[in-house]
Amino acid sequence: MTTPCAALLTEALSTFSVLFDEAAAAGEPDRTAMTVATAALDGRPSARIVLLKAWDERGFVFYTHLDGRKGRELQDNPQAALLFHWPRVRHGVQVRIEGPVVIVGDDEADAYFASRPRGSQLGAWASRQSEELDDRATFEQRLDEVAREFEGRDVPRPPRWSGLRVRPDRMEFWYGADYRLHERWLYECDAAGNCRKRMLYP
Repeated sequence: MTTPCAALLTEALSTFSVLFDEAAAAGEPDRTAMTVATAALDGRPSARIVLLKAWDERGFVFYTHLDGRKGRELQDNPQAALLFHWPRVRHGVQVRIEGPVVIVGDDEADAYFASRPRGSQLGAWASRQSEELDDRATFEQRLDEVAREFEGRDVPRPPRWSGLRVRPDRMEFWYGADYRLHERWLYECDAAGNCRKRMLYP
């Protein structure tokens, strides 16, 4: 049975919100930490942990250099998978999210960048993310140069640093249980705009 996506997306996001709050109450070290998996055009996958910075009905947002590996891969192949793991929630919870990726608008990226600590802002200018670095001292020198360049004024957002929004067309909630008898619920939308909610075997 299919249902219009808006209703099930609202339900899925409400479930995420409840679990997100429970993760804070349970004392998870950082409930915003999530694995982001991408794939190059040749199919080679890669994964890393980043921090969730915003989420709403439009999707889940993190920030990065667009010229780093994940930024390049997500521009070449704009599909991503996210994974949250909160072992302290209930008997352990995973939330899996998949969907297409878009770059956030400049105003949104500017507002977030302005909220970052100044050291993080300077680091965004100094880093050539994912490129080879011959020596740590080279990076420290670049950081000093950037600090002098912006001394006494606000640090603007670098032109190739922005946010990426994953628009979910699949969300799975995985609830741990004894003896590996987990409970899994999948929300899935198709290209026609219809969604299904179904339970999966553990």
